[in-house]
Amino acid sequence: MKAILTDVSKCIGCDKCVEACDSEQKQRPYKLWKWSSDDGLSGDRFTSVLRLDNNHYVRKQCRHCVSPACVSVCPVGALKKTPEGPVVYDADKCMGCRYCMMACPYGIPRYTWQDAVPLVRKCTMCYENRIKQGKQPTCTEACTEEATIFGERNHLLTVAKRRLRQQSDKYIQKVYGEKDVGGTGVLYISPVKLNFLGWKEEVGTNPLPLLTAPAMTAVLPAFFTVGAGMTALHWITKRRQMVAEMKQTETTHIKPLDRSSEDETENS
Repeated sequence: MKAILTDVSKCIGCDKCVEACDSEQKQRPYKLWKWSSDDGLSGDRFTSVLRLDNNHYVRKQCRHCVSPACVSVCPVGALKKTPEGPVVYDADKCMGCRYCMMACPYGIPRYTWQDAVPLVRKCTMCYENRIKQGKQPTCTEACTEEATIFGERNHLLTVAKRRLRQQSDKYIQKVYGEKDVGGTGVLYISPVKLNFLGWKEEVGTNPLPLLTAPAMTAVLPAFFTVGAGMTALHWITKRRQMVAEMKQTETTHIKPLDRSSEDETENS
């Protein structure tokens, strides 16, 4: 399984990874919506570099979870976990429900609010253009400091743990993403805590699909139940309207009784 390892201690905040990603994906300029968090991500920007007060820089992107919550909640299969590791998105299948945005523990998927038909978009780790062609993602290729590197997940875990062991005074002794929410495809080692990257300080180690699956089993029956109810209501309303129109038509065609002829008969 392919993965990315980001070493926060090596990042100098040059934004080359951001620029490379924007260029590769042919992105529009970043726009902050007033209801969105200002973390640099949007429907037109898949990675960003957060600048912390202690002069550290943290790259933020889709974590490509081993057991992704976004995939488990998508009712139409628009999101998919590939055998190679990246979680990809099929815009042609998406119906815009945004369940994935609510389910993601890292708040990654974003909406293209400026479009007439908005889509959910996020990092795909350059799956189609690069990984399937045997290349590395453009962001890791652009990093001159090797603060973010690409490779097999097991190998990157070995590299990360070696650095933690050899420089124990430099790093927090944790590989972020090794076990979080069942494991992720984007790993971090860091001299500062990275708990702010999740929806809460500790996201836990259990895969989130264990929680979302029971809820999602009710979605399809609910969809058809509501659909059937709305169809029945439409039929009843339409039927009543037709009956009312028929009665009105009948009333219109009944000729009023001609009382004048009766009066003439009685007078004669």
